[in-house]
Amino acid sequence: MVQLARWWLQFPRTLRRVAQIRGVAALGAGGILFLGPLVFNRLGLSSSQIGLALALSSAVGLVARASSGLLLDRGTALGTPLRLGAICSIGADVLLFRAHSFNAFVTGELLLGLAMGLYWPAAELASAQFSAPLPSSEGFALARTADALGIAAGALIGSCIAWGLGAQALRLIYGVDLVGMLVLLWLIRGLPKRGLPPAPAKLAPGQKRSWWGQSLLPLLAVSLLGTGLLTLQQSALPLDLANGGLARPGLPEAGGGLLIVLQLLLVLLLQWPVGHWLGSKPVAKGLRLSLLCFSGGCILLAFSALHPKGLLLLLLAQPLLALGTAAFLPTITEAVVESVSSKNQGLALGIYSQTWAISGISLPPLAGLLMEFQGHGLGLWLVMAGLCLAALGLLQPSWGKGSVPYSQSS
Repeated sequence: MVQLARWWLQFPRTLRRVAQIRGVAALGAGGILFLGPLVFNRLGLSSSQIGLALALSSAVGLVARASSGLLLDRGTALGTPLRLGAICSIGADVLLFRAHSFNAFVTGELLLGLAMGLYWPAAELASAQFSAPLPSSEGFALARTADALGIAAGALIGSCIAWGLGAQALRLIYGVDLVGMLVLLWLIRGLPKRGLPPAPAKLAPGQKRSWWGQSLLPLLAVSLLGTGLLTLQQSALPLDLANGGLARPGLPEAGGGLLIVLQLLLVLLLQWPVGHWLGSKPVAKGLRLSLLCFSGGCILLAFSALHPKGLLLLLLAQPLLALGTAAFLPTITEAVVESVSSKNQGLALGIYSQTWAISGISLPPLAGLLMEFQGHGLGLWLVMAGLCLAALGLLQPSWGKGSVPYSQSS
């Protein structure tokens, strides 16, 4: 405990407050993102209907993320989008807790999309700006560790609810999120309006920095793929586990939830050591590691459908997917921050955050249709494995080294 306290106290006080905010926000999200589809699948909604609702939610988030980033670059206090996002999330929780129809489900998901769109650019920029005097890579590593802790705890609470009270009580995950949002509103009160912007990565002599940055576009392409796979783990994977494969039997809600919790706990254990280790390495190394792990994990998920004891392959996939997630999340955010000038970092993070929305718009409905057509997830996971391998060609050895210094000027 003493060592844990020393580790925690090494970070600046305000950065610790940001980590608390992100952990509390992730607590509710852990249950909603991974177990929410099971609530409405149990009510009789099809995979394509659930995918469509998640896509519409992401479409709203697409606009909200860009708006949040623009407001932040124009000097809006970091706490403002965080507060608005929490209020929208509370409204969504109330609706979804009582929803029994597709229309009510869609309305609640639209509010959740708005909430997440407002929240994410501000949360990411706060992690960077309040890291000083530590490098921003350390701030992102801590922030992602807090995310992992909250998501794992939220998914575990939801799985325990399903295990102890029955699958019909799984809707209580929205109550958990509502309580978390109230705590988040209290925590935001102690957050300063702004911090110190991290300086962008240094350019070689003679190079000029465009608004998009020298490598922002390929970074966004890699981000679109990585966030898409993480989105599918939240939407398609729970349904794949519940429905079963060609030979693999389906898992009950509690069993599928516990398998997801296993991956989230592994992410929690790996997030800080992996993020801290990669913080001093070129960002291309972290992204290469994540893409290879994602590809291997997807291959195991695909082949699990072909065997009656495919549960073993599902278990073997979880460490690979967890390592890929732990490497991807802090590295891609650090890379985006480094690729643009300080005055455009809010908008760049808003655009990066939109990759979550774009992948959320496109992939869940397509995955739902493919799974309904095939009756399993074999084809879906094989396609994602191939795309991850192909994306290795987008990585550039010249991408930055991490550990970005801080600047008083923008």
